[in-house]
Amino acid sequence: MSQPESSALATEAVTGAGAIPGPAVAAGALAASAPRLPLYLQVAHRIREAIIAGHLAPGDPLPTERELAESFEVSRASVREALRALQAEGLVAASGPPARTVVVPGAAAHARDALVTLLRLNGVGVGDLMSFRTLLECESVAAAAEAPRGPWFTEAHIALAAMRDRTQSAEEYDRADLHFHMALAQGSGNAALYLVMQALRGAVAKHLLEHLTSRPDLPTTLARLTAEHGAILTAIEAGDGAAAQRLVRNHIRAFYSRGGG
Repeated sequence: MSQPESSALATEAVTGAGAIPGPAVAAGALAASAPRLPLYLQVAHRIREAIIAGHLAPGDPLPTERELAESFEVSRASVREALRALQAEGLVAASGPPARTVVVPGAAAHARDALVTLLRLNGVGVGDLMSFRTLLECESVAAAAEAPRGPWFTEAHIALAAMRDRTQSAEEYDRADLHFHMALAQGSGNAALYLVMQALRGAVAKHLLEHLTSRPDLPTTLARLTAEHGAILTAIEAGDGAAAQRLVRNHIRAFYSRGGG
């Protein structure tokens, strides 16, 4: 594909139907959609939406500054500021030579990191995070109990087997614990729940590990946790969503009441 063809396709992905309005309406739509926002933030919003909607895939080049400026009928300075904002979010990056801005692979991970940062910056307490985790995990195991037994079910069993290995360190156990709970979240079939769970676990990861490493009776604690994990998975395997919900709720609450779990 020639350079002009590639550039034209990129511009269409950002400004075409289903993504961002074309040149005839772009400037007016920007002014009407968010009049209190600077133009560069409005441009960044439209490009971000095109990336999220899949109109631009990881590795795809964005239109040039000139093309974006012409399409949105804004200055190239506004476009540059918009691209800087998206770079700060981890959605795009400069690539070259020749220098072009491209969509960053793994942008979803950057978005999860941003959610973790948001939770921390707003001082969301561990208690609130755990209450939220309880809500998510109860929904997760109930849905997983009714779901087909796919790869997630195998992953949960593999993680449980790893937790039963008494030679593991607290750090190794913590990783197996994460894999277990994320496998159940995947089993729910709810992609939004899975992504939010990833961010939530990231926000409390240090706290959870500190609980484990501070336990004077670590082998006893790990044995108890493993038994609880096993009971949760057994309830899911039996298709008993109500029992799985009760078990996971008690599992999380016990973690805080006993200072380890």
